[in-house]
Parts: sequence; C-alpha cells; structure tokens
Amino acid sequence: MSQVSMIWGVGDSLVVPADQVTALLRHLGGQWQRWAESEDSDLDPVTTARLVGALRELADQIDVECIGFASYGPPATGDDRR
Repeated sequence: MSQVSMIWGVGDSLVVPADQVTALLRHLGGQWQRWAESEDSDLDPVTTARLVGALRELADQIDVECIGFASYGPPATGDDRR
C-alpha cells in the first residue's frame, strides 16, 4: 500500500505535502516536550504532555487519511456522497 504525501483543499487542490505537515507537528511536540523537561522551564509538564499528545493524534489522523486516500481515492463530494 502506498501513501499519498499531500493534503487536499477545497476543490481537490493540493495544499501542502502531508508528510511535511506531520513532520512539523511531531517536531513541534518533541520540542515542547524538551522545553517542559528543562530545569528552568515554566511549562507545566502535564499540560505540555497533553498538548504533545494532541499534536501526535492529529499527525496520526492525517497519515491515516492519506493512506485511505491512496487506497480508495478522494472523498466523495456533493451528490456522490453515500
């Protein structure tokens, strides 16, 4: 199964390569986690962990949707939805 590395916008136009978006989300989460773990950080570790988890979930969701697109094509629009 191949993965389509893109995010589709309105009208099926390519917006941003999905692998870049998911890499950015995961990188930001990792950076937040490092900041929260530093000794001089004022970041709440529990809140930071929840935010990092939310970013990872979003990145995972994008990956799953891209795999679905590669397997089944773009989502139906208008009267084609079922």
